[in-house]
Amino acid sequence: MIDTAFLITAFVTMFVIIDPIGLAPLFVALTQGVPARQRRNIAFRACAIGMAVLILFGLFGEALLGFIGISMPAFRVAGGILLFLTALDMLFERRTKRREDKAEDDDQIDPSVFPLAIPLIAGPGAIASVILLTGQKPGMEGLALVLAITALVLGACLVLFLASNLIERALGKTGITVVTRLLGMLLAALSVQFVLDGLRDFGLIAG
Repeated sequence: MIDTAFLITAFVTMFVIIDPIGLAPLFVALTQGVPARQRRNIAFRACAIGMAVLILFGLFGEALLGFIGISMPAFRVAGGILLFLTALDMLFERRTKRREDKAEDDDQIDPSVFPLAIPLIAGPGAIASVILLTGQKPGMEGLALVLAITALVLGACLVLFLASNLIERALGKTGITVVTRLLGMLLAALSVQFVLDGLRDFGLIAG
C-alpha cells in the first residue's frame, strides 16, 4: 500500500528544495539571446543531467555514507540543518541573490551542466533530500517512489523552463518573491522534522 503521507512529504521537500519557480527566471538570464531551439535543448539537457546525478545519490548515497562511517541518523540531522539554512536563505532572499550572481558571472555558451544541472538543480540540498527520503523508507519501493517524485518535480522544472518567459511576465518580480518565501516557510518546517527524526533515531527524544 502506498504511503500517501510519505508521497506528500517527498514531493513538497523536493519541489521546495529544487524550487522550479525560482529557477525559471534564472534560466531566462542564463539563456538570454540564445535561439529558441538551442534554449529548449539546454532545458532538456540540464534536467536530464540533474536527474542522473540525483538517481546516482539515491542508489548509492546511503552506501557511500556507510563506507565512510556516517550513520543515517547523523546524516538526517545534518541534512535537516542544511535544509533549514536553505529555508532561511529563501525567506530572506539570499538564495535568489546568490543564484542571480552565478547567472551573471557565468559566461559559458551552454550553461546546461554548470550552473543549471549542478549546482542549481542537483545541489547539496537536493542531494541531501534524496538520501534522507530514501533513508526514511528503505527498500526498492521507497527508492522507486523517491525517484518517481524527483522525476515529477524535474518534469515541472522542464515545463517551467520551456515557459519561463510567460511565467516571468505573469508573476512579475513581486509574485516570484511571495512564492519563494511561502516555499521557504514549508521547507523550514520540513527541515525541523528531519532533525527531530534523526534525534529520535539516536534515542535522544521520545518517538
